[in-house]
This record gives sequence, structure tokens and C-alpha cells, in this order.
Amino acid sequence: MTGPGGRIKTVRRQRGLSQAQLAHPELSDSYVSLIESGKRVPTPSVLELLAEKLDCSLSYLVSGVNAEQREQIELSLQSARTALDSGETDRARAEYASLVADEVLVELPALRREAELGLADAMQSCRQWSEAIELLTRVRERDARVMSTQELVSVACALSRCYRHSGDLTRAVLVAEEMVDGSVRPAWSDGLVRLGVKLLAAYIERGDLLRGSQFCGELLVGAELVGDASLLASVHRVAALLAVENGRGTEAIRHVERAIVVYGDAGDPGRLRRLRSDRARIVLSASSVDTASVRTLVKQMEAELAGDPAASIDAMRCVTNLVNAELLRGRTDRAAEHVTALLRIAEGLPEESAVEARLSAGRALVELERPQDAMRELTAVAEWLARAPATPRTARMWLAVAQALERIEEPARSVDAYRRALACVGV
Repeated sequence: MTGPGGRIKTVRRQRGLSQAQLAHPELSDSYVSLIESGKRVPTPSVLELLAEKLDCSLSYLVSGVNAEQREQIELSLQSARTALDSGETDRARAEYASLVADEVLVELPALRREAELGLADAMQSCRQWSEAIELLTRVRERDARVMSTQELVSVACALSRCYRHSGDLTRAVLVAEEMVDGSVRPAWSDGLVRLGVKLLAAYIERGDLLRGSQFCGELLVGAELVGDASLLASVHRVAALLAVENGRGTEAIRHVERAIVVYGDAGDPGRLRRLRSDRARIVLSASSVDTASVRTLVKQMEAELAGDPAASIDAMRCVTNLVNAELLRGRTDRAAEHVTALLRIAEGLPEESAVEARLSAGRALVELERPQDAMRELTAVAEWLARAPATPRTARMWLAVAQALERIEEPARSVDAYRRALACVGV
């Protein structure tokens, strides 16, 4: 498309005006000539004046897009965002992709960036991590100088999440540290706390517990300053996971209980369920655990989940906790029933979550002295792990498989699983 000068010239001719007629009395005809030839860039006030004299929209002179076109683009962006927020990820991705491909948006850089970031969100919802990374990186490299701090933090948060899910923990940490630990850290905000949660989770996943412990205190202070209950709950939740990794069970329980209190009954029911599930899992991992009280807690969660068919992953984790509680109490019959339920739930889960469920079932079946059934589940997990990227998480899963195989006297397969666990961490 031509620039503002070319558009001014086109509309002037359509109106049957000479340069002098358009210019006078406020401007000189030579100045209008320079604008039309592209040798002068008109100021916003001059553009506003010329738009009034030409009886056309300022938006058209600036971007080549008239008010009706701009309104349609904004409505399309709203439609795509609504689709994404309602879980219609395929539709949202298609609508955002159509907008990004529209050449009109080249002249509307802010709306183009909104469309591109929306498309990146949709890609993440579709678990298209590499595509989202490519798009987010391109947007940041092109627009960093004109993006607000809030936008830069949001893009860094999305990039860190994508890198973490794609198995590149080093970049997940680096992209977050560039914002959080840069020469000038932005003031704590909702976005920066969210980015901090992503960074702390990446520290935990790659085993950098010392750095994670140092940063955790800063993040808690930042979340308190921001004052958002949901964000503070998120920080306490990830702080609980860090405490578990550091072997501090009592501290972990304190953090997760604080998260539940802070979030309160006004929060999202699904979020509260996940927090209660975390509490049950952490309590089960602690020493001197009161398994009867944990079982009561988890049974209450199971009743809540019964009325929500969309909460399948929450249900899987709830049943996993029940299996472990019953095994600790020595109630193998009840544990076996829950293993059956766990495998049934796994059939309807996304592949990664289904593998998590089958690993839990396999380990429980070892405890139940059902080696053939355990072998079936552990083999399925190993087949998936063989295709998965090497990360600390897959290393931990390989280690769990190796230990379970060792328990059922499969030494060759156990040794291979140990070897693969070491390979995942570069040993």
C-alpha cells in the first residue's frame, strides 16, 4: 500500500481539488506537494487537518484502512478471542491465522501484533510449542522497541512456557531471567509475578534448587505487593513443590494450605480442587502421615469431581492419591479398585496425562504383587518415554520405571531404563 502522501493525493484528485485549494489558507501548496511526493512526513495535526478538508477518515490517511474495515478487523479479533476463551481452540487458531495473513494489518501494527499474539496463544492451547516459539520470537524481535513493558513481560512468559513444555529448560530459564533479573527489573506487576512462577517452575524442573530457593523469597514478596489472591496462591503452590524437592515436607504443607486459604471459596472450583489434590499428595509424601485423614480428604474431592466431567485430569490425580493412601494403610483390595478406576480414567486423557496415570498404576500394581499387569503398564510408559524429549521430568519417569522393573525382577529392562534416565540428564 502507498503511504499517507499517496493516499492524500488520491483523495484530493477524487474530490477535484488542486494542491493549492487543499493547502490554503492553513498550509502552502509546496508543503502539500512535498507530502504527496513522500518527501515530508506530515505531523498528526496536519494529517487531522487534511482529513477534515478532504472529508475522509483520519484512520484512512494514516493506515489506508477506513473506519469500516478497522471495525471489522476488531470484531474478528474479538470473535477469535471469544473462541479461544471458550475452549474452541481449532476455530480460534483458524480465525487468528486468517487475520495474520490479511495484508491490511501491515498498516495497523498494533492490531497486527494483537492478532499474532492471539495466534500464539491458540498455538499453545493446541500444544504447538515450536510454532508458537517461532511466532513469539519474530514478534518480539520486530516490535520490542514499541511494545509496552506489560506486553514484553507477557511475551516472555509465553516463551518461557513454550520452551519448558518443549523440553528446553535452559531457554525457558534464560528468557524469563532476561526480564526478571535484567539490569533494570520492571516493577512487580501481575504479568511479572506470572513470569516469576514460570521461572521458579523451570528451576524446579531442571533441579536448580539453590537458585530456586533464593528466588522464591523474592517472588513471594512480589506477589504480596501485587495483592492478587490468585497469583499469591500460584506462588505458594510452586513454593510448596520446591519445598517437596528440598525434602521439607512441613514447609510444603504450610505453603499449599496458605494457597488454599488465600485463594478462598470465591476462586475457580477447578483451581481449588488442584490445590487440595496437591495438599493430599504432599501430605502423603511426608513422614508420619495420617493416611486415614488423607483418604477422607481425597474422598471428598472425588465426590466434588463426580459432578464435573470436564475435570478428568483432576480426577486422575485424585484417584492416584487414593491409591497411595490405601496402599499405605495396607488396604490392598481398595487400592486395587482404585487402580482399575485410574486406568479407566486414563483412556480419556491426553497422551501425556494418560502416561502419568499409567505410570502411577504400574507402580501400584507392583505393590499389589501383580507383576504381569504392572509390566503391561510400565511397557506402555517406556514406549512413550522413548519418543519423548530428554528432560529432567522424563528422567524422573525413567527412574520410576527402572525401580518398578527392578522390583518385579526384570533386570535387563531395569538396567536399560536406568541408562535412559541418566542419558536424559546428560550422564
